[in-house]
Amino acid sequence: MLLIVAYSRAARQALRNSCSTHAETVVRRFGRAVLLCETEYGAFVACRLRERFGTGVEVARTEPLNEYRDVPEHVRDAATAYEARESPSTPYAKFAAGRGLPEPDAMRETPLAD
Repeated sequence: MLLIVAYSRAARQALRNSCSTHAETVVRRFGRAVLLCETEYGAFVACRLRERFGTGVEVARTEPLNEYRDVPEHVRDAATAYEARESPSTPYAKFAAGRGLPEPDAMRETPLAD
């Protein structure tokens, strides 16, 4: 997919107009950001906005996160356990201590495998 982020007011308006005009290309809208299908037409819309607004529009290529393929099981288990905690105000680091769950610093430093 193509991620487009519009920073200026004019770029945001043009992005909204492009989304309305080319709805078949839009995967999802997030206000000032949009995901477009990774097609030549999606690239055309992205390049056109970039040409018009320069650095007021950022374009990046992205792919969806498949949590079962891309995220290690111990991280998914930690997320599940943390969301099931009894006290919603307990920070993760405190919750994880002594439970055999991954430490937050270790997770911050470990990239996801490709």
